Amino acid sequence: MSHVVSLPEIAALAAKLPPEERKQLAESILQELAAASRPARRPTWGDIRGCVPYPLFGEDAQAWVTRTRREEDERRDSLVRATK
Repeated sequence: MSHVVSLPEIAALAAKLPPEERKQLAESILQELAAASRPARRPTWGDIRGCVPYPLFGEDAQAWVTRTRREEDERRDSLVRATK
């Protein structure tokens, strides 16, 4: 079972370090605390690129564009014919 180290024990160990190493220890702790307190950045599209399988909805994006344009053209043509 692991032993939980108390703050006084850590302080006593740190006091035995040479001044330069104590400074490095302090800087390291401060950097960790600063990193932990930073707000999480908002993900970008680049972060999520490739997260879903291709094709997502069973259809290639270009095929979807082509199909929907064709369907809209057909709908528009039928509306024009109906008004003549």
